[in-house]
Order: sequence, then structure tokens, then C-alpha cells
Amino acid sequence: MATTVVITGASAGVGRAVALEFARLGCNVALLARGIERLESAARQAQAFGAGVLAIPVDVADAAALDAAAERVETELGPIDVWINNAMATIFAPVCAIRSDEFRRVTEVTYLGQVHGTLAALRRMRRRNQGTIVQVGSALSYRAIPLQSAYCAAKFAVRAFTDALRSELAHEGSRIRVTMVQLPAVNTPQFDWARSRMAEKAQPAPPIFQPEAIAGEIVRAAREAPCELWVGRSTLNAIIGTMLFPGAADRILSSEGYDGELTTEPRDNARPDNLFSPPSGDPGARGRFDNQARTTVIGFDPTRLRAGGLVFVLTSIAGAVVAGAFILGWLANGRAMARRRETPTRRFGPSEREHGHEDVGLEKITAAECGSAPRAARASAAWPCI
Repeated sequence: MATTVVITGASAGVGRAVALEFARLGCNVALLARGIERLESAARQAQAFGAGVLAIPVDVADAAALDAAAERVETELGPIDVWINNAMATIFAPVCAIRSDEFRRVTEVTYLGQVHGTLAALRRMRRRNQGTIVQVGSALSYRAIPLQSAYCAAKFAVRAFTDALRSELAHEGSRIRVTMVQLPAVNTPQFDWARSRMAEKAQPAPPIFQPEAIAGEIVRAAREAPCELWVGRSTLNAIIGTMLFPGAADRILSSEGYDGELTTEPRDNARPDNLFSPPSGDPGARGRFDNQARTTVIGFDPTRLRAGGLVFVLTSIAGAVVAGAFILGWLANGRAMARRRETPTRRFGPSEREHGHEDVGLEKITAAECGSAPRAARASAAWPCI
């Protein structure tokens, strides 16, 4: 019987690439996501490999709906062998400019979505005492960065949840395996449809990798189930660097973090975002950074590094001393963009109203009033803060 794999967030980006890679390998795949148009397109691509495919429109923030989807998968495709929690949502903005409902939504999708998916998988895997759950994480689950506080906090929470669950399963003597894959920057469509309060377009801080390269490492994690898999040298540097030199990382990110996450291109305020509802269109797995993205990547099992990779780790530390985060890789590789001559005023876009979120009661305050304003923020005439 073919292996049955469930992937959340499977209509675009990393999730779509993962679904297609499992389909290519002959697995039955269940694709779960909100956007029906993209979901159906991804399903057609997977079916081209001759795989059993089931596409289910579902919001991972809805625990009951996700559990019902899991039941349907087992009925139509067979017992779930691998469950991959990949769905995510984010918002690019300083903390003071993010509303409480936006923090809640990012948390419900990026953190609770993985909790709901894990619980749905466990209810079925416990019956057979076998199965593998893969949490798609990020280097940002170890090193938070400016402008993505909600997303980083959710990824930190996923890591804590996963560590606790792994210990509980070991205590029970369960054969169910749980692994977390910490990703680097990836060329996905999220940088075009994520909600943003910034005037410029968002970007992943290089080095950037293609989602297909990442998909291969996620498949590897599903097979080998290490406690964690750190994908890419930049992820390794970020994690080790922040463990050893957290203060240095704070200083570098406070001065370089904004430029590393934003381009010089103005953002289209009229473009809808995907925070509360999926936008139309089907960009596929990749974003707009093909000319920068690498097609190969190496994943590191940290337990093996501890066992015999001391020399390699020490070498990595040398590259991580000055923050070990994505920003340093971006600067070191000569991809630094010319600094903006001035930072435009960052204002709410019209997309706020498209989702029924009026700007009533929102006040614009100066950067100095918005907590400890970073250098890039001080050039701005005003921040839209809540």
C-alpha cells in the first residue's frame, strides 16, 4: 500500500513543493489549504505523477474542520502515515503597528494550526501506534527578527510544543515520531501576499533557496525523523550565533534588519493580502526571487553535529559571531542593496478595509513614541500604531 501523506498549506510555496515531491515518489497525497483555485491547480500537478490525490479546502485555524479533513483522508486515501504541518501566516510591521486581531490570526494559523494538525494526526496514529509528524519551522524559531514579531513568536511556540510532545511520546514508549525542520529564507509567494504596514515590498534575506530544494529536506526529515533538521548553513549560523552571541545579533538586527527584509520597490497598497482570506490567482510554488534563489541546500542534524562535528561547528561559529543571522549572510555575500536615501512614511494600505477591518480609532504616532524606534524608523515622519 502506498504511503499516505497529508500536507497543510499545500497550495503554494514550500507546501506545494513538498506535496509534488511526495507525489513524484509515488505517495498518496492529501493537499490541505484555503485557496481553492491554487489547491485544484496543485492537485492536477500531483495527479500527473500518477499519485492518489485528495484536495480539501480547509482553514487550519478551525480545529473541527481540520479533524474532519483528516477523517476524510483516511476514508478516501487510507491510513495517514505522514502529517506535515506547513501552513503559516505573517504580517510585516513593527509591534506597535500590529492590531490584536492580527496577532491572534497569525497565532491561530502559524502556531495553533500546527497544534490542531498534530492533534488530528495523533488521534489516528495512536490507534496504530505508528506514524510521523513533521513540523515545518524556521531559523526564526530560535532568532526572532524585527518586523515579524507575530510570526517569530508563533514559531517559537511551535518548537516548545513539539519538544514537549516528543518527551511525552517517549515517556509513553510510543512509536509515533515527531520532527521539526528549521528552514532558511525560501523563494515563495508569501512576500507578495503577506499583510504589511511597510511602504516597500518585503523580501527574504539571502541566501534564498528554491522551495523544491527545501522539499527534498522535508522528505528526508519524514523518512529519518531526527529531533530537528536545520536546513542550510544560514540556519545553522543563525541558531548557533544567537545561542552564543545574542547581544551581537540584537545590535546587528537593530541596524540592518529593516533593510534586509525590505526592497527599494514601493509596495502596492491595493493588492489584497492572505491574512484573513486567500487572494485569487495561482503563483505556484515559487515567488519572484528566481534570479537569487539557490537550487540545492544541505540539511544538518544537530544531534550528529554534537556527536562528531565539533570542528565543523567551530567553523560555523566563526561565521555566526557577528549575529549569525540571515542579515549577515545577505551582507557577506555582497547582495546588500544600496541604502534607501530616505524611508517613506509607512501607512496603512486600503487592503485593511477589504477584509472588513476599518481604521476607526487608529492613531498615527511618531516613531519616537513607538517604543524604542530603530534607526530606519527614525527617518519616517510617522508610524501607524495601535
